[in-house]
Amino acid sequence: SSVASRLADRLGLIHLDTGAMYRAAALVAAERGIDPDDGPAIAAAIEDLGLHFDWEARPPRLLVGGRDLGERIRDLDVGRIVSRVAACPEVRDVLTRWQREIARERPRLVTEGRDQGSTVFPDADVRFYLDADTDIRADRRMRQLTDAGRAADREDVREDIRRRDRLDRERSDGPLVLPEGAVVVDTGNRSLEEVLEVMLTAVHAAVGGDAGGDAGDGGPR
Repeated sequence: SSVASRLADRLGLIHLDTGAMYRAAALVAAERGIDPDDGPAIAAAIEDLGLHFDWEARPPRLLVGGRDLGERIRDLDVGRIVSRVAACPEVRDVLTRWQREIARERPRLVTEGRDQGSTVFPDADVRFYLDADTDIRADRRMRQLTDAGRAADREDVREDIRRRDRLDRERSDGPLVLPEGAVVVDTGNRSLEEVLEVMLTAVHAAVGGDAGGDAGDGGPR
């Protein structure tokens, strides 16, 4: 999410954080007492509430039923069930539709999520697959939580990442895979700025000076 947000800023585009959308759906399920595996009920709940981004905010704010969810969606209780919610085809159908609607309105964007380059936008001009060792990702997540003033146990964070990876790879609908033709970036031994430069180089090589702005038709570029 951090590098996607920075990439969007450098290109002058919006950043669509689709993981936040699934976390929002998981939070709705938790707050309404809906079983995380009950796809039809969760889908109906988020359809009823509506989900919108405030694109004027930096970073964009996610609103559900007009409520700004803030960092609540990043808490571990949401993280523990988000992969189960994301495995529900009914939920994926709703959120995929909304993601494609956003892309139709803004053909130039940076979209980030575990199924974006493989399922939702397989024809995007540039697709990336970012990876890093689980321990490195856990350390980064701990820093994010600490910076946000939220306490967490590192082992809990590490196991949450491992569990989510496993569930996301094993789900039948939109699983986490390496899309053919995607640019693989190992972020483990690179700083955020170094990863950003690799991605910017790939974007400019693919679309030249037409990377920024909202011009153009079709899916996200």
